[in-house]
Amino acid sequence: MVKRFLITTALEETWRDDEPILFLGEWCKRYTRKDYWSSMDADLLPYHWDDRAKLYADYQYLQDFYERLLQDLTTQLNQIHGVEHSLRYWRILIGPWLGYFVQILFDRWTSIQQAVSQYDLSGTVVLAGQEQSLVPNDMTDFTRLFLGDEWNHHIYASILKGFTSVSCIKRSRQDIVGLQKAEPAPTWKRQIKRTLATCYVKVASTLTQDQDAFFLATYLPSFDEMMLHRRLGQVPQLWRSVPPVQVAVDGSRRQWIVAGESRSEFEACVRTLIPQQVPTIYLEGYCQLVKQTTVLPWPKQPKLIWTSNSYNADDVFKAWAAGKVECGSRLVIGQHGGGLGTHLWAYYEEHQIAISDCFLSWGWTELSQPKIKAIGELKAKRPLGVRHADQAGVLLVTSALPRQSYHMYSVIVSRQWLDYFNDQCTFVENLVEPIRSALTVRLYAHDYGWDQAARWRDRLPNVCLDEGQSNIEGLIRQSRLYIATYNATTFLESFTMDVPTVIFWNPNHWELRDSAMPYFEDLKSVGIFHDTPESAARHVNVIWSDVDAWWTSPAVREVLNRFKQRYCFLPDDLLDRVEDSLREVMTV
Repeated sequence: MVKRFLITTALEETWRDDEPILFLGEWCKRYTRKDYWSSMDADLLPYHWDDRAKLYADYQYLQDFYERLLQDLTTQLNQIHGVEHSLRYWRILIGPWLGYFVQILFDRWTSIQQAVSQYDLSGTVVLAGQEQSLVPNDMTDFTRLFLGDEWNHHIYASILKGFTSVSCIKRSRQDIVGLQKAEPAPTWKRQIKRTLATCYVKVASTLTQDQDAFFLATYLPSFDEMMLHRRLGQVPQLWRSVPPVQVAVDGSRRQWIVAGESRSEFEACVRTLIPQQVPTIYLEGYCQLVKQTTVLPWPKQPKLIWTSNSYNADDVFKAWAAGKVECGSRLVIGQHGGGLGTHLWAYYEEHQIAISDCFLSWGWTELSQPKIKAIGELKAKRPLGVRHADQAGVLLVTSALPRQSYHMYSVIVSRQWLDYFNDQCTFVENLVEPIRSALTVRLYAHDYGWDQAARWRDRLPNVCLDEGQSNIEGLIRQSRLYIATYNATTFLESFTMDVPTVIFWNPNHWELRDSAMPYFEDLKSVGIFHDTPESAARHVNVIWSDVDAWWTSPAVREVLNRFKQRYCFLPDDLLDRVEDSLREVMTV
């Protein structure tokens, strides 16, 4: 067997081109550098989660392991911090990070073990130095880090050094370049709005009562949210998130492992790496985080706390909410996007339901989860007031996901984005010329290193690209037809906007739960949903000359209305339904 040098990421300072190499995955090979890596004597390790049955089975195992870890960490963090918080408290605070970290680490671990078992590896380069800069401060910082090659290289290196016999060649790390982009300066209109909102918050917060219901990032329109305050008999507020304190790493406080049973070498690895990687805000900065929550102008004993978005990465909110829940406050989570209720598996959905007393869905329910209440779409898009049949354009909306896996749900993972991209190109190639000329392909605004635009221009140089920066409503206004290509909010919004919509995706990459299947089969029966790009393109070619006749036909309207009632319905009495649900939770 030929010896091969292992390359784990796209960081070229860790590469060698003077001997045969093994790329650990597609994430190593940036498309814009293909002239370099395509000339190398290289093998590419097959991706273990291309076996989707294994992916689902691994998710189920990792959920079980996560629960065991969370219990062990609850005991240990209580001891470390001298507190006696409940499992639910720590689930609210550290659950998002722990779930992501365990699932990410399993993927990186499995790739390394597969490479070690299938190849004779001559060695690998591991970068040394600045390790503390690769420890996240908080959940938002963790998200920034795991999207980058530097952090992933560091994790691979930790696994290689601690759990394999592969020869690791140390090399000094160069300066680490962050992924954060400078925010554009706000317009004068936005500055005025911010100033007015800040002034209002300062005045209104002085009128807060201790037991007021608390709303943060609910996804309700601002006016409706303020009306809801009034309906509940309290002064309307405009609460805003507060950033967590920045806390340095203290290595002396990280000399421990997570206690508990390790049923495999992977589980031992996780228990070893958690103390090295846990965000500082949960360890060194925990006391400061708690102190932040005690000086907030928020209600002291809220009867109810409702958010649709802050449950994940807003650590100040999570610490505050976790403490209030332990004192009897009720926690409500509102649905904040599509996919929920339809994905076959989804960690973020399970987490939201687990931490909440009530989950407000856009229409779907589950018999096994009585806490899910169907109230309608919270942040609904309304029709734009244009006749789409008179428009000339067709809009293809695409997606991108990180080059390496993150939290687990039934979507394309890692290199499967390349299959997804090929499907988009196949769809365009099967359109007849007049439609292709009218097409705009909207790229996902965050590229994640896939070099989307370069791939499209090489494959289909004449296609009109929008790189995700234009106002999408403006593009939709000019479109006769909207093409959705992934299972998320995108087509739920186009449905509620009554934009003629065709959906296609590979069902082997976007698995649906049993309860959702009949609804998508109905969409398929009337030409809205397709499971191949060729089928979708054929349908578009047929209906293009009279899209309105198809979209407004009785069969399509019946199926569409049934689907919307289940997953994105727009009740006329949305605020009444929300109020009733919240009052019911407060009285339990």
